[in-house]
Amino acid sequence: MYTLVELPYAPEALQPAISAQTLSFHHGKHLQTYVDNLNKLLVGSEFEGKSLEEIVGQAPAGAIFNNAGQILNHEMYFMQFRPAAEAKERPSGALAMQIDKQWGSLDAFKAEFEAKGTSLFGSGWVWLSADKDGSLVITQETNASNPLVRGLKPLLTFDVWEHAYYLDYQNRRAAHLAALWPIVDWSVIESRNSI
Repeated sequence: MYTLVELPYAPEALQPAISAQTLSFHHGKHLQTYVDNLNKLLVGSEFEGKSLEEIVGQAPAGAIFNNAGQILNHEMYFMQFRPAAEAKERPSGALAMQIDKQWGSLDAFKAEFEAKGTSLFGSGWVWLSADKDGSLVITQETNASNPLVRGLKPLLTFDVWEHAYYLDYQNRRAAHLAALWPIVDWSVIESRNSI
């Protein structure tokens, strides 16, 4: 049985990027619903007892995939953040070198990442992932999808479903995406890259 991931920060800790109200609804109610739904759907299914990554990588499109995908995506999303004063604000080491190699600078990478998030039609996620050779790629994933389905290793994600930002930013998706960078803890992203 899956349980709601416990956040490593207080509800108000990510303000002003993400308000306590948004975090309460997004994590405490929205994500909880996916957890509850998946637990019901898994009983007696071929995916009972499998990890979220296994389910997302193996399940066909449908309710089990959607709920598992949304849990995995949200867990990665929420766990990559820290209060701005605590977050490691820049990547270092191999990840920083690869970003510089492919985009020329962290700022250029951020600009492309935000552009991909802003231009994604409808609901979904924008991701930074690594391929099997260590090259980085930015992808747009619709609905509950995850770069795992493309054989990629997901590292960083921004949620572009309206529930992630509408209470704080209304229809200003681009402003929401730009506001998230100060709370991204690059040490978390680096640890995902080394797994």
